[in-house]
Amino acid sequence: MIVYDYDLLVLGSGPSGQKAAIAAAKLGRRVGLVERRDMLGGVCINTGTVPSKTLREAVLYLTGLSQRDLYGSSYRVKDEITVSDLAARTQHVINRQTDVIRNQLARNRVAIITGTGRFADAHSVWVDGDSGRESKVTFDKAIIAAGTRPARPDSVDFDDRTIVDSDGVINLQAVPRSMVVVGAGVIGMEYASMFAALGTKVTVVERRERMLDFCDEEVVESLKYHLRDLSVTFRFGEEVASVEKHQTAALCVLKSGKKIVADTVMYSAGRQGQTDGLDLAAAGLTADRRGRIEVDANYRTAVENIYAVGDVIGFPALASTSMEQGRLAAQHACGEPDRPMHELQPIGIYTIPEISFVGKTEEELTDSATPFEVGIARYRELARGQIVGDSYGMLKLLVSPEDGRLLGVHVFGTGATEIVHIGQTVMGCGGTVEYLVDTVFNYPTLAEAYKVAALDASNKIRNITRIDG
Repeated sequence: MIVYDYDLLVLGSGPSGQKAAIAAAKLGRRVGLVERRDMLGGVCINTGTVPSKTLREAVLYLTGLSQRDLYGSSYRVKDEITVSDLAARTQHVINRQTDVIRNQLARNRVAIITGTGRFADAHSVWVDGDSGRESKVTFDKAIIAAGTRPARPDSVDFDDRTIVDSDGVINLQAVPRSMVVVGAGVIGMEYASMFAALGTKVTVVERRERMLDFCDEEVVESLKYHLRDLSVTFRFGEEVASVEKHQTAALCVLKSGKKIVADTVMYSAGRQGQTDGLDLAAAGLTADRRGRIEVDANYRTAVENIYAVGDVIGFPALASTSMEQGRLAAQHACGEPDRPMHELQPIGIYTIPEISFVGKTEEELTDSATPFEVGIARYRELARGQIVGDSYGMLKLLVSPEDGRLLGVHVFGTGATEIVHIGQTVMGCGGTVEYLVDTVFNYPTLAEAYKVAALDASNKIRNITRIDG
């Protein structure tokens, strides 16, 4: 019998890799985890999700933006907000989260192998450590959790100062007076709203005719209204032809001939799988042109003993789903029974204001000829909405008139990414709108919006039943 160094080797310590390693360790396996010294926690902790969401909280606090309905449009906690103000909070959270992850791995006896790994064959990798010398590590099973990096168009001359990507934007030396955001996807819109809140004059350039087209259209229109109120300009149906760097700014030239001058240009052009340095071919694997690896329902690749999870396998590429993928892959690799991931997965978009939803949109239900009724609750009608100063938030329930099942839940405004889970739970347990009508919620809370929206939908359904029989 071959004796391997590890029963399971995980390449990458992001959300999926970390959860995979710990799950296997709890099942009594010898687990090793390969990661660069300065990247424990992966892109999520160091340059992506956690820094960007921490930056958002710092922006909301320092600008006083969320309190202006109460204290007036000129209200600010601090007049001159500097990058150091923002970076201090961000670095504090990164350090704390890195410590948490390191402690969790140590507590579960996961061996951290410092360096970058590349396959030698289907049962071993070469690890290039800080010494510059490679050492070989063998394994029975492996899980690739290498994550992604921002895609950089070859035609763009990135300098991480004037022209940046979504990872580099958190390292800007000063808050720009003006910015062009290329790409109106999730990451692009999150940063566009943050810098707009800081007072940066933002222009969003998007080649498609609308942004966030997988979201509820009414919610997206509400977001556009709020961003325009923060002086954001949208250029839909436009593409960037070139970006010219000048001494004090950049000149962004669109294919339509329009020209935009900005201190900073941020590209948000999707993500690229970090597989080019893994030497996949040595293990008998391949990746597509975006660096993504194909897997089966159990996250196993074309090579039987190697799995892949997280952003490197593509959609949905969320930290939340990646964590679950890592756990499930480890369970399967260890021969343990598991249940498939639940199909109801919430989407959270940390714009200002934030958006979250679960289930179907009105557009999807209409396209599939599925009858539905809409129940709406507006934060301005809730005592808690008035207390927190949110006059624009809303919760929308899409309800089946036939049996009262929830078909979709869409939230826009304060706490959207938190309270969406109430709807997710009701839907996942097969609950109906009647449950929400009959439930007592704490008062005053934003969660009370569920009862208001449920009553709205129920009354509409009752009126139709009364007339139509």
